[in-house]
Amino acid sequence: MNADRPTILISRAEPIPGQDWEDYATSVAAAGGAPRAVEVTAPLDASGLPLHAGVIVTGGVDIDPARYGEAPSERLGEVNPVRDEAEAALIQHALRAGIPLFCICRGFQLLNVVHGGTLLQHLEAREPHRARRGADGVSIESGWHEVTVTVGSRLASITGRATLRVNSLHHQAVEAARVAPGLLVAAVAPDGVVEALEVPGHPWALGVQWHPERAEMAADPALAAGAVPLFEAFVAACRARGGG
Repeated sequence: MNADRPTILISRAEPIPGQDWEDYATSVAAAGGAPRAVEVTAPLDASGLPLHAGVIVTGGVDIDPARYGEAPSERLGEVNPVRDEAEAALIQHALRAGIPLFCICRGFQLLNVVHGGTLLQHLEAREPHRARRGADGVSIESGWHEVTVTVGSRLASITGRATLRVNSLHHQAVEAARVAPGLLVAAVAPDGVVEALEVPGHPWALGVQWHPERAEMAADPALAAGAVPLFEAFVAACRARGGG
């Protein structure tokens, strides 16, 4: 255990095109944390987790709409109910224990579902949210768009920005009418899709729809505000809490 480099659990499951678990680990390490994988391919007992000071819930396959009481759309992609249950347990553990929690893409959506919200199962318009194939037909490229940051939100305090330019790789989404009771909308896209959520009253719980861990964000000064400060603030909160 190193108090200066707090241990941060990062959920890991099936490989996803365009996403790499190591990108999360690299971002955490660059911000001063010690990343540690927690596998979510089987049921998870939070009481058996290793000592830690923070939790990151990552991107991945679609969330099973059965979790929020809806029938599957014909446009629903691959789901993994075991992963849904394991990551929901991680989120609930962090919320109950007051442990800093950072939820990204799928994790952001699951944060909403865990609180009683629902999801739009498919964005019909590809632009600007959905990923596309690269010129080689294999690699995955981001969509890009602006988000407006809510005045007075934790996200506004962290980034110091009224707007951010972010990447986008999703087809499920949180709409304003689907936000869970008690969550704060911290950012929205121009088309109204919710892009960030916060948990009022929790020491540090933030979810973002974009992928701040991807190298394309940190490497570009014009984009880094939506990436690097988020990991730095998260790791700082983990360090301040201690415990891992």
